[in-house]
Amino acid sequence: MRPTVISRTRRWLGASALALMVGVGGVSTAFVLTSGAANAQAQNVAQITVPQVVQPGFADLVEAVKPAVVSILVEAQESNDGPRSVQRGGGEFNFNMPDLPEGHPFRDFFNQFGNRGGGQSDKAPAPRKYMAAGSGFVISADGYIVTNNHVVEGATKVTVVFDDGTEQVATIVGTDERTDLAVVKIEGTDLPFVNFEGDPSRVGDWVVAVGNPFGLGGTVTVGVISGSGRNIGGSSYGDFLQIDAAVNTGNSGGPAFNTAGEVVGVNTAIYSPNGGNVGIAFAIPAATAKQIVGQLIENGSVTRGYLGVSIQDVTKDIADGVGLPSAKGAIVRDPAADGPALAAGIKSGDIITAVDGDPIDDALDLSRTIAGKAPDSTVELTIWRDGAETKLSVTLKVLTEDAAAAQPDAPVPPAEVAPAQSSVGLTLVPNADGSGGLLIQNVEADSPAAQKGLAVGDAILEVDNKPVATFDEFEAAIAGVKEKGLNTALVKASRGGEARFIGLPLSE
Repeated sequence: MRPTVISRTRRWLGASALALMVGVGGVSTAFVLTSGAANAQAQNVAQITVPQVVQPGFADLVEAVKPAVVSILVEAQESNDGPRSVQRGGGEFNFNMPDLPEGHPFRDFFNQFGNRGGGQSDKAPAPRKYMAAGSGFVISADGYIVTNNHVVEGATKVTVVFDDGTEQVATIVGTDERTDLAVVKIEGTDLPFVNFEGDPSRVGDWVVAVGNPFGLGGTVTVGVISGSGRNIGGSSYGDFLQIDAAVNTGNSGGPAFNTAGEVVGVNTAIYSPNGGNVGIAFAIPAATAKQIVGQLIENGSVTRGYLGVSIQDVTKDIADGVGLPSAKGAIVRDPAADGPALAAGIKSGDIITAVDGDPIDDALDLSRTIAGKAPDSTVELTIWRDGAETKLSVTLKVLTEDAAAAQPDAPVPPAEVAPAQSSVGLTLVPNADGSGGLLIQNVEADSPAAQKGLAVGDAILEVDNKPVATFDEFEAAIAGVKEKGLNTALVKASRGGEARFIGLPLSE
């Protein structure tokens, strides 16, 4: 917006100067001015019509940081129909940012181009070598370089190219798929480098992105931080910065700088309906990157704390159902059988509202907070249970892939038992063995249960944190909620083997 303001100011100044000149001409026909007065008048006109306008820019900043920003060239091997060939758009493009592996949390944001290759054949494609490109930046004088995991993943050779054209083969120090960060290393003793920011930047602050879009190298774009705390692509460790500086294919792994030349984020993903820049890009915040990069340099891998709970956000209905003053925190669906949470006494239905005294906003916030704690460390959890606050100490374990992928068992299939109509618009039937909750056979169309998404085939496991295996137990639990003076019942339901809590409003 600033250039527009300056332009309007100049037009106003020009018009004012013209009016003044016309006035001088008119006066001179009626009065004879001395040469001294005329010179003074001309001097005044010159002072007004030639303002000292200083146009700020980013050239000095770019000149200072650009030597530390590098292009990352990757050599790898894959078949023609592999996921990376889709991102590359066929054999015509030698340099491009590699696509993401199957199941990667950012895949949806990059897999936008479609396969633009040549003709198709029924014959299975033979493995072939390819080259792809991304970006990175040097963070130490001895050659440690930060980039994205998806840039170097599967690489057989990584080459670092500096802005002056200097090239050097790099070794991969460590990668972290969960945050999409990686560190590579080149030889050096006095290399140009940049630092991560100390205090976090704010929404609205300037950012300067430098990188290697489409293999062009050394490209500078400018924008602002458009948002923070973004959760994209199903990542378990969100909290991305959103920026509107132009970021395209090949910018991945490159830095976004503040006006002090500090790295505020690592450019990682874009949102685009057509594969090109539309002004919505996402960067890993400096605080996250600094922590992960430090572990990768020190250990070659990242270890995270493991609490051992499946969780979900606390909605207003859930908060109303348990008497929680505000819809904050993460509600525990189930503690893992061998997890530290169960050993510490955490139960299904507990709501974790704080960790070590720091408030928890939602499930993602809890995931990030626990992941940032060291394994074997002890944390104090603030729990909301039975309408009151309590505190429990838990010693965390190490998060493993098996633990992260663990899912609860599927519910027991329904039995052939006569259904019963509940007071909340649900037709329920118990499971065959009487221990698997109640199965929904029908939902009244206009009932609160239907509005909350309960459907035929869902299993009702608990009401008000009490297991229900019979129709009478269900109705008794609903009556108990009403006796407490609450208008919402906390219901634990299961669909497809995944349990969730629902705040079910109770009709009058």
